Amino acid sequence: MAKNVQDLEIGIPRGMSYYGNYPFWHGFFSALGFKIVLSDYTTKQTVSDGSALVVTETCLPIKIYLGHIINLINKKGVKNIFVPSLQSIAPKIYNCSKIRGLPDLVRNVVKGEFNIIEPTLDKSAKKQGLYEFLAESVAPFGITDMDKIKSASKQGWRVYNNFLVMMRAGMSYKKALKNAIEGKVLIESSSKTTPINIALVSHGYNIYDERACMKIFDKLEAMGVSVATSLQLTQEQMEEGVLSLGHRVYWANEYEMSGTAGHYLKDNKIDGIITVNSFGCGPDSLMIERIMKRAKEASKPMLVLTIDEHTGEAGFITRLEAFIDMLYRKKRSKIIKDISAPEYEYTPQTNICESVLAEK
Repeated sequence: MAKNVQDLEIGIPRGMSYYGNYPFWHGFFSALGFKIVLSDYTTKQTVSDGSALVVTETCLPIKIYLGHIINLINKKGVKNIFVPSLQSIAPKIYNCSKIRGLPDLVRNVVKGEFNIIEPTLDKSAKKQGLYEFLAESVAPFGITDMDKIKSASKQGWRVYNNFLVMMRAGMSYKKALKNAIEGKVLIESSSKTTPINIALVSHGYNIYDERACMKIFDKLEAMGVSVATSLQLTQEQMEEGVLSLGHRVYWANEYEMSGTAGHYLKDNKIDGIITVNSFGCGPDSLMIERIMKRAKEASKPMLVLTIDEHTGEAGFITRLEAFIDMLYRKKRSKIIKDISAPEYEYTPQTNICESVLAEK
């Protein structure tokens, strides 16, 4: 239990829920006086360290997450590591078993002297809502004043909402996150337009981890492509997107997948859909099958990219380039088709012929 301010240090791995929730956690823990220590960005070593701890069939995001735990322990020297158990985000809407059992997995495979801070969020159970979850997050440090906890949560939501405002205004993930944790809200005005617009449908830990997705945003930008993700959508838009696919939400991350795809499949400004999923992810494979079926019905081109620790960048880029090239050719053919030939009447010139006959 923490005795003074120096003890208020908490490590947060750059993996899993970090990519969606860190703005909130930064605001919340900072308001309570914590020093937040983040693991380093994902590297080849991070993936290797995590992969060595679990069986081959474990999905890539979990392997990366475990690698970040190792980084915090061995390189950063952190003793208290935040590993929440996110069971259910709403009544009867659950996370996958690996996310739900993350603290148990870390406890059983990672060796070392460290404390797991493992609050449980389970909105399908009684008395395991947000405030109970937040209280459980800081109780090991001796913080029990609910007024302080609720006040800190307001700061967390303030940072999180500022982050979303900038993301929805078209700012990049890295820049929006940096501004939000610095307490800034900047809206960039840009008249830049691109010939191709695609929707990138995936979870944050697959596309915002530059090692996992091989900097897919940079690659698409270099091809002259504008990218839309789930972070540009409101919760209501994603809920409507799920309904448009005829789905009933069961998985917590279904909003990021089915909800996002369902919304953008109806958007005429979006030329194609790209999904990025981890090899071996059961929930994602089911959702992608349904999305592919609806994309075919809507005549919207779709590319499915599957990643794991063995994915080669050359093959990844080749598939991406081929898909974008196809979208360019499709758009050019549509433009040509829409250009109608001008209508005019042709009157043959007979004056010369008549004058020749008259001379004879």
